[in-house]
This record gives sequence, structure tokens and C-alpha cells, in this order.
Amino acid sequence: MELSKILAIGLGGFLGAIGRYWISGLAQRIGNHFPYGTLSVNVLGSFILGLFATLFLEKMMVNQELRLFLLVGLLGAFTTYSTFSLETLNLMRSGAWMFAGLNILANVAGTLIAVWAGISIAKLW
Repeated sequence: MELSKILAIGLGGFLGAIGRYWISGLAQRIGNHFPYGTLSVNVLGSFILGLFATLFLEKMMVNQELRLFLLVGLLGAFTTYSTFSLETLNLMRSGAWMFAGLNILANVAGTLIAVWAGISIAKLW
């Protein structure tokens, strides 16, 4: 792989991880009993991924480094399904089955709807 592609992914990942930490921290202030922070970055990241993937593949030509920077690096580091899985398992282990089920439903349905919304909006342009 070319150095420019590696650097694009790496820089995107660096910024995506910082963005995830910052935005999930803001969202988590809503409450401590439910992982709002993870849900917020998963839904937002899915929306942005759907939007830009559609724009880049169907509406505009962008260079490969920009696509790798945004889609693989930035959004790959921004969304947090590994964290989602651990938080859900921890909710189950603590006996919070209702919150665990709500977390699964909200993350899966929310991200699917967000990707669809991003694609739909991109197709309007």
C-alpha cells in the first residue's frame, strides 16, 4: 500500500478517535444508566458514512486518499461497535436486561436508519 494511503487512513483514524471520545463524552452526560455516548457516535457515524459513501461513489469524484481518510480512517475510528458489544455484555452481566435489549435495538435500528437517511439525502444532491 502506498505511503499516502497509509497516512490518509492514519490521520483520519487519529481524528476519528478524538472525535469519538469528545462527542461520546458530551452525549454520555445525559445519564449514567445507558450508554448514550456509544449510541450517539454509532448513529452519527453511520449517517455520515451513508452520506459520504453515496456522494463519493455516485455523485462526485474524489481521490482515493480522501475516501480512505474519511470513510476508513475517520469514520472507522469514530464508530464504536466493539465498545457497544462490551457495554451490552456488561449490562447483561449486571442484570440490566431491559437496558441491554434497548441498547441492541437502539444501536442496530438507529444505525440502519442513519445509513439509509445519509444515502437518501446524498441521492437528492
